[in-house]
Amino acid sequence: MKGGAGVLHASKRVLVIGCSGGGKSTLSRQLSDRLRLPYISMDRDFYWLPGWVKRDRETTRALISEAVSGDRWIMDGTGSSSFELRIPRADAIVWVRMPRWLCLWGVFSRSIRHLGQTRPDMAPGCPERLFDREFLSFIWNFERQTSPRIVDGIQRFNPDCPVLILTSRGRMRRLLSLVGA
Repeated sequence: MKGGAGVLHASKRVLVIGCSGGGKSTLSRQLSDRLRLPYISMDRDFYWLPGWVKRDRETTRALISEAVSGDRWIMDGTGSSSFELRIPRADAIVWVRMPRWLCLWGVFSRSIRHLGQTRPDMAPGCPERLFDREFLSFIWNFERQTSPRIVDGIQRFNPDCPVLILTSRGRMRRLLSLVGA
């Protein structure tokens, strides 16, 4: 883990990926503060417009391309459809790979905590709502369906990029303590 903190300190562009509810947005904001890197949320900055309207694909890709061309950033979001834009520019990848029960708990507690309010990593005008069956199914099947795409994307677009895998909240806290305040 000490080596991971060193990797992050040496990085100017960091991707934080993983399943919904795993804590990647919270971790990204905290790393952004500690590493003094501008924080980019894919949900807030690219995907969503007020009222939970999904931004069109062309505009989304143009916004992502512009953002990743920057010299310094930490970007939170998995979105495998834009891996070819993001992964080649990353100096490090933090994969928040929590157990599914923890991701489900994270989504449940986030929904209750922010219900009716817009959370910090979401676009304005997108108040938190209760999760639906489709979203729960996505989380339940994330490891089986999405993780292989993550592995493939890293191998295809930046196989030498260091990947820090965090599998527990304790490891997340440990990394944050090593990165410093």
